[in-house]
Amino acid sequence: MHGLGVSTEKINDRIDFCDYLSVAQIFLKDNFLLARPLSFSDIKPRLLGHWGSCPGINIAYANIKARFPVADFILGPGHGFPALQANLFYDGDLYEHYPDATPNLHGIEYVCKNFSWPYGFPSHSSPATPGVIAEGGELGYSLATAYGMALGRPERTVAVLIGDGELETATALASLNLNKILNSEHNGWVIPILHLNGYKISAPTLYGRSSERELLQMFRGFGFDPIIVDGTRTDDFQLALANITRRTFIIMKTPKGYGGPKELDGLKIEGNCASHQVPLPNAKTDEDQLRMLEEWMKSYNFKELYDEFTKRG
Repeated sequence: MHGLGVSTEKINDRIDFCDYLSVAQIFLKDNFLLARPLSFSDIKPRLLGHWGSCPGINIAYANIKARFPVADFILGPGHGFPALQANLFYDGDLYEHYPDATPNLHGIEYVCKNFSWPYGFPSHSSPATPGVIAEGGELGYSLATAYGMALGRPERTVAVLIGDGELETATALASLNLNKILNSEHNGWVIPILHLNGYKISAPTLYGRSSERELLQMFRGFGFDPIIVDGTRTDDFQLALANITRRTFIIMKTPKGYGGPKELDGLKIEGNCASHQVPLPNAKTDEDQLRMLEEWMKSYNFKELYDEFTKRG
């Protein structure tokens, strides 16, 4: 769809690219383009990382950058770091600081092998990450950091993704009051986005169990004009962004672990807290899980996306 001034097809391709790269960082040490069937030797010996928030992060990042290319992005759910790193790699921002992160297979190998690895990249956003000023290992500070970044800088647009588990913290809740204090033409434009995927590490979130009416009324009480967006529908997200004001608060709904395994051994994975970290924890030793991982990664048609990516230069 091009009527919104952006290509939603290109946004969706970017999301798929970054979803694939997020999965690859968590699981793979070789065979990054799936040039042959996955084998146990392709899988990292120790699987670390957080998949569950990655799809929503990729959706938010891609939509924001399509509409506001120079916007700053503050990540609240910092343990979804593979997604942030995938986007920094996609845009070339990572290459500016890490020359091995080249826009080709060598760069993909470098990013994946060094994710959550000694002397490599951590499992959460950190000061070593380009553009990061909110460390991802401790939740609650993203919205306050975004308003601080916009303070006295009217030329800035700052998008901030707040985890629904993160919003349960006192710091995040108190930060909602900053809308009444700093929302003026003398400061930058803050675009808050609640990532409502319904689950934290091992339980539902309070806001995931709240009605839409309760959510809307709560944010209205803090002086916002909240809107609910289905994050899986790019045209809806872009329509919302095309009509936002300084008072807009976006509630982005996506299933936890969207696009990943639906279930494992009878346990619901997508749309459940079981997708929070590594949804296929035994892919290194279990043939069934290895094949599930392969089918999951093939679903993104990455080779086609990769070919287009390398053509950009």
